[in-house]
This record gives sequence, C-alpha cells and structure tokens, in this order.
Amino acid sequence: MTPARLSMAYSPCPNDTFTFHAWAHGLVPGAPEVDVTYADIDVTNGLAERGGLDVLKISYAALPWVLDEYALLPCGGALGRGCGPLVLAREAHTPADLAGRVVAVPSERSTAYLLFRLWAAREIPGGVGEIRVMPFHTIMPAVRDGVVDAGLVIHEARFTYHEFGLVSLADMGEAWEADTGLPIPLGAIIARRSLDLPALAAAARASVEHAWSDPAASRDYVHAHAQEMSPAVQEQHIALYVNAFTRELGDEGYAAVHALLDRAADEGLVPRVSREALAFPGR
Repeated sequence: MTPARLSMAYSPCPNDTFTFHAWAHGLVPGAPEVDVTYADIDVTNGLAERGGLDVLKISYAALPWVLDEYALLPCGGALGRGCGPLVLAREAHTPADLAGRVVAVPSERSTAYLLFRLWAAREIPGGVGEIRVMPFHTIMPAVRDGVVDAGLVIHEARFTYHEFGLVSLADMGEAWEADTGLPIPLGAIIARRSLDLPALAAAARASVEHAWSDPAASRDYVHAHAQEMSPAVQEQHIALYVNAFTRELGDEGYAAVHALLDRAADEGLVPRVSREALAFPGR
C-alpha cells in the first residue's frame, strides 16, 4: 500500500530534476505527492543505507547494501554509453603515475568509484596512496589547486573540465564498454519494498515521458537547482544522461547491472547479489 505522500531524494543535477520535474510538481495523474530532498550521491547513498526515505536515487554500486529494504525500479535511473566517469589531473601522465597519489572521489559507494577500483586494479600497480571523498562539484577545483593529485569526476564535469585547465587521464566508461560491450550503470532509482512498486515505476516512467514531451516545462526548475552550470551545459547533460534506459532498463540495462555487481563481487568489493534481489515484480 502506498500512502498519498512520499519522501523522495535525488540530486540537484539536471538529469534528475528534468526526469522528476513532472512527478515533483503534481503533473503525473494518480502519482503520490512527494516531499523532495536534494542531495549529492554520497548523501543519498547514506540515506538509503539508513532506510530513512521512501524513494531515492542512489549509485548502482550501493545496491548490495540496501536490497533487503528497497527494490530497484526499472525506470528513472541513469545508464548510458559515452557517459562514464573521468580521471582528471593537472597534467598528462600515465595512469601508473597515480601510484601512491591522492585521488578525490564523489563517494566510496558510488558506481564511479567502483568502476575506478576495477580499472585501477589493472592499471595502477600498488594502488593509489589515498582516496579522499568530496562533493562532486568540489573535485575539479581541488585538482586544479593541488589539494589532491587527481580526481574522479561525474556528471557535467565531462563538458567543463577544460575550463579548469585539467586533462583526462582515463575514461572509466570507455574502459567498461570496451571490456563488456554494455552500457554503464550509474544511478539507480529504488523504493521501499512495502510500497506499490508497479505504481511507483509507472509514475517514474510517466514523469520521464512528460519531460520529453514538454522539455521547456522543466527548464526553470532545472536551472534553479543546477550547480554553476550554463544552460548549454545543462542541455548537454540532460541529452547524455536521460535516454531510453531512463524510461526502461530493459534486458540490456539489467545485463549491465548484473555484470557490474557480479564483477565487483568477484573482486570482493561488494556483497554478492542474487538475480532475484534485483528482479522487479512482474518482469
């Protein structure tokens, strides 16, 4: 049974505000009203682990720790191609030169960091020296200013890192796609298992479709929450991260999620997750 009003958390990034604008503003007929908390991915991952909210956007990498209480919804999330996290530095050098260095990451439970760990196990003999968790929008300035030696960045950093005088050492998405042939699973939408999951999935799907049918309707909402981003970059961000997988994971999307979590479990980085735990009712 789903109450008439739910608590929900997602990031202030353009892909999330674009995707959920219609639902958050009561434009999806029959959908429960939502009280929205805007927070970076490290915060929403923690909120999910504490079980504090009804519906959340989290990292796919955080799923193994929350699936007892939450179910993965098959829509509303972020997967794609050509949209992987980047490893940035002030100057070009080889990945092996990161050995013993300080690297900033957006969350220890982020998909970006999980992909980085899988990549670094092959490319950085001996491993990095220190991992430092920072809000994602502070990582590029920290790299630029020498606070850290390199940074693992997500979201719109793909479009703006040149403005900070930085260079890309590696693209985690390119490495993943070359290795698996699958899209990159980044952000997942989860909901309490005690709720009406099909109804919530339908609300998320309808919100995506509303956003696509009337992109201008969400423009002010997206702009109000975007963190120091030009309208042109906001549009690039949405075009890259809101795609067919946002509307429906489908077989390829589920295959990507299974591959990520299976590989991470094989390396001892996350608990093993069964197919049943990831399955959506009726699928």
